[in-house]
Amino acid sequence: MEHTRVFHRHLHHTPPRAVSGQGVYLTDEAGRRYIDASGGAAVSCLGHAHPDVLQAMHQQIDRLAYAHTSFFTTEVAEQLADQLVATAPAGMSHAYFVSGGSEAVEAALKMARQYFVEIGQPQRRHFIARQQSYHGNTLGALAVGGNEWRRAQFRPLLIDVTHVSPCYEYRHRQADESPQAYGQRLVDELSAAIDVLGGENVIAFVAETVGGATAGVLTPVPGYFKGIRELCDRHGILLILDEVMCGMGRTGSLHACEQEGVVPDLLTIAKGLGGGYQPIGAVLAQRKLVEVMHRGSGMFHHGHTYLGHAVACAAALAVQRVIHRDGLLEQVQQRGAFLQEALRSTFGSHPHVGDVRGRGLFWGLELVQDKGSRQWFDPSRKLHAAIKCEAMARGLMVYPMGGTVDGRCGDHVLLAPPFIASESELTQVVERLNEAIAVAISLTSA
Repeated sequence: MEHTRVFHRHLHHTPPRAVSGQGVYLTDEAGRRYIDASGGAAVSCLGHAHPDVLQAMHQQIDRLAYAHTSFFTTEVAEQLADQLVATAPAGMSHAYFVSGGSEAVEAALKMARQYFVEIGQPQRRHFIARQQSYHGNTLGALAVGGNEWRRAQFRPLLIDVTHVSPCYEYRHRQADESPQAYGQRLVDELSAAIDVLGGENVIAFVAETVGGATAGVLTPVPGYFKGIRELCDRHGILLILDEVMCGMGRTGSLHACEQEGVVPDLLTIAKGLGGGYQPIGAVLAQRKLVEVMHRGSGMFHHGHTYLGHAVACAAALAVQRVIHRDGLLEQVQQRGAFLQEALRSTFGSHPHVGDVRGRGLFWGLELVQDKGSRQWFDPSRKLHAAIKCEAMARGLMVYPMGGTVDGRCGDHVLLAPPFIASESELTQVVERLNEAIAVAISLTSA
C-alpha cells in the first residue's frame, strides 16, 4: 500500500504501469507488449492510438473542451446524436449522453419511471431483470443486476427487483427441449412473474441482449426476445436492453438487438461507443417517451456534471465514423467467423472447456472440471484469476471471471478483441490463451 496512493481495485496487488498503446497492443513500463484481446473490458473497439480519433480530440480541445449542459449544447454533441439516431433501431429519436455504462443504465431506469409518472401511471414501481446479469455498479444498476457476488454486501441499499432466469442454454436447456421451446419456457416464467406483481405495476424488463461479463457471453436462443417484446407490449411494460458491452458493432451488427428482430423502448450503450478514448455512454430513447416528457414536465429530472462532454463526444463521433468508413461491421463478421473457427478447433474437444459461445468478436469459454457432467471447478481454486495471470505472463490480455454459474461457482474467459485485429493476431490470441489455460489448470491442481 505504501508504494501507491491510488486506491486500486485490488489492494494486495499493484498492476503494471501501462505507458503506451498502438493498434491491438498495450506496452508497460518494462517494455513488455500485450495483445489486448479483451479490449480492456470490451471497450477498445478500434484498438489504441487510432490517428483519426486522436486528431478529432485534439481539434475539439483546441476549440472547446467543456460547457455545462444546463447552459449550452455543442455542435459535436448534436452531430453525435444525429449520427446515433440515424443508425439506431426504428423509432429512436434522441440520445441522452452520460459518462459510462452504469450511468446509462441508471438514467434509463429513471426515464422509464418518469415516463409512467407523466402518463398518469405512478403506481408502476417494479423492475424485472435476470439472474446472473450485470448492468453496472451504481445502486440502481446494481439492483437490477443479478450477480449475487456483487450485490451481497450492498443488498440493504438496493431497491427490490424481481429476477427471473437468464437465457443460459448451456446450463439450463433440457436435453429433450428445443432451443425454441426453451426460449418459450423463459418467456412463460417472465409472464408468471409479471402476473405475481400485476402487469399494471411493472415499469420495465431489463436485459443484456447478449450477456456479458458475469456469465461469459450468453447468446439468446431464437425467438426468445421476440416473445419478451410481445409480452411486454401486452402489459404496457417497457423493454430496456443493455448493450453497454455487446453493442456498437461488437457482435457484428451495430446494435445486437438487430439480430433478434426486436426494438427496445430504451437502449443503453457505452464501451464501444467511444472506444475508450474518453469516458462516454448514452441512452437511446424511443420518440414516445421523449414526446411524453416534452408535453408534460418539459424536462428529464436527472443529470450529471459531465453530460455530453465535448471532447468525449468528439472522440465517439470519430470512432463511429471510422467504423462506418472502413466497413468494420463487415470486418467484425469476417474476423468473428475466423475467431470462432480457431476457438472451436482448439477448444472444442478440450477436456476442461465446456462451452464456446459468442457472436462477431465477442466470445466466451466456460471452464469445467468435468466435461461430461459439466461440473465446475472448486471456486477456492480461483482458476479465472490464474488464467489471467498466466495470460499476462504470455503477453495476452483476456477477461476471465468467476461465479459464472450462480455468482459463486464456475469460471469463464471473455474475449473482445479490437475490430481491427488481423487473423494473425487472432491466431496468436488463441495460441497464447491455450497455453495459459493449460498452465493455470495444472498450477491450481497442485
